[in-house]
Amino acid sequence: MGSFSLLHWGIVLLIVVLLFGSGKISGLMGDVAKGIKAFKKNMKDDDKVSPPVEGA
Repeated sequence: MGSFSLLHWGIVLLIVVLLFGSGKISGLMGDVAKGIKAFKKNMKDDDKVSPPVEGA
């Protein structure tokens, strides 16, 4: 119990596409990708800017 077949996932995907439309879903995925890229860029920038911390 609890496992879904491929048919179940297909029906769920079809309902999601019908409710939200393919344009909104692709736009959302694009926004997620931009957010991940910005996060990675800021993580690299933080490593370059911050000096190493020494013990007192």
